[in-house]
Amino acid sequence: MDTLLNTLRETVELLPPWVVSLTGVVLLALLAVVADLVAKRQLVRVVHGISRRSKHTWDDALIQHGLFGRLAQILPALVFYFGLRLVPGLRDGVVVVGENLALAYGLLMLSLAASALLSSVNSIYEQYPVATERPIKGFLQVAKIVMFVLTGVLIVATLTERSPVLLLSGLGAMTAVLLLVFKDTILSLVASVQLTSLDMVRVGDWVEMPQCNADGDVVDVSLHTVKIQNWDKTFTTIPTHRLIVDSFKNWRGMDESGGRRIKRELRIDINSARFLTAEEVERFKGFALLKDYIDRKLEDLEAYNAAVGEETENVNLRRLTNLGTFRAYILAYLKHHPKIHRDMTLIVRQLQPGPTGLPLEIYAFTNITEWSTYEDIQADIFDHLLAVAGEFGLSMYQEPAGRDLSALASIR
Repeated sequence: MDTLLNTLRETVELLPPWVVSLTGVVLLALLAVVADLVAKRQLVRVVHGISRRSKHTWDDALIQHGLFGRLAQILPALVFYFGLRLVPGLRDGVVVVGENLALAYGLLMLSLAASALLSSVNSIYEQYPVATERPIKGFLQVAKIVMFVLTGVLIVATLTERSPVLLLSGLGAMTAVLLLVFKDTILSLVASVQLTSLDMVRVGDWVEMPQCNADGDVVDVSLHTVKIQNWDKTFTTIPTHRLIVDSFKNWRGMDESGGRRIKRELRIDINSARFLTAEEVERFKGFALLKDYIDRKLEDLEAYNAAVGEETENVNLRRLTNLGTFRAYILAYLKHHPKIHRDMTLIVRQLQPGPTGLPLEIYAFTNITEWSTYEDIQADIFDHLLAVAGEFGLSMYQEPAGRDLSALASIR
């Protein structure tokens, strides 16, 4: 063995120095490549296996964002950094340059690993319910920007062998340029802080912003943009600061209250409004929803009419009308409806009569906010009211259509 080493040493001494140095650098590079392959294929594979057997979910996020793969790429940089001085015959200047390159590469991989860690933190945080109320994605993106800026300064300082403090102090003269370059980022950062602190937008909120053609659910809130999936399944991306500058409607209050508003009119033909006959009053007493109203109203009317005097002409007496009775029926019908919210506003009111009839507006809230169910409830209510209006001698107003005009022409 000693003989073999002596022979190898004598052979190396006979070679030119540059050949020995070049061979050493090539062997060192091959060793770095082998270290990289071992780290990626063996160490990372072991970590992935441990993660699959683990019951926790946070380690899955670390693997998904490639944290361990980025850390494994630091190993070849360390091999090259510490092994370069062992190569014989290299000049000091070459060694320093090689070490600086290896160190700069290691810093880059370390910053990428830190970025993957921050992305993993956001993925883990989004698994908790509080993430919809207090998203941190924008803040983590700011942290990434700051980290990459500092990493860039350190890499430049390493390659130029200058103090990073001097480079950072030199950035003070470029503040105006940086403010111009990162104007949108600064605006978005301030907007993100305001949106989060004031709880203006959460993931899952229904947001309506007509000036940006956005009407749908918020699917992502990041530093620069808020992503909204519209009801037609298209996506609208809005700059974060626009949500602070411009107005928008957030329908979250509807979901939290548990009620969705119905605000729709029945337009009554004014010519069909009249007083009820005695026979109709007796018939309406048989309506379960109207019995209490009829009895109470008749007592009030009798007391009022008695005070006016029997000798007064009938035109001055108060009587029940089909319109008022119908309005009372609607109110009672809604109060007994199982899908109408009983703890929220419920009004049936007349609006200003106009050329399209007398608007009878229903203002109520359903106790279900799901869209399709809400539409079914609203349609069922108005189906019933449109059909039952004839029982009160009322007609719905409808502008003449082509068939109406044709029938009128045939009569002539």
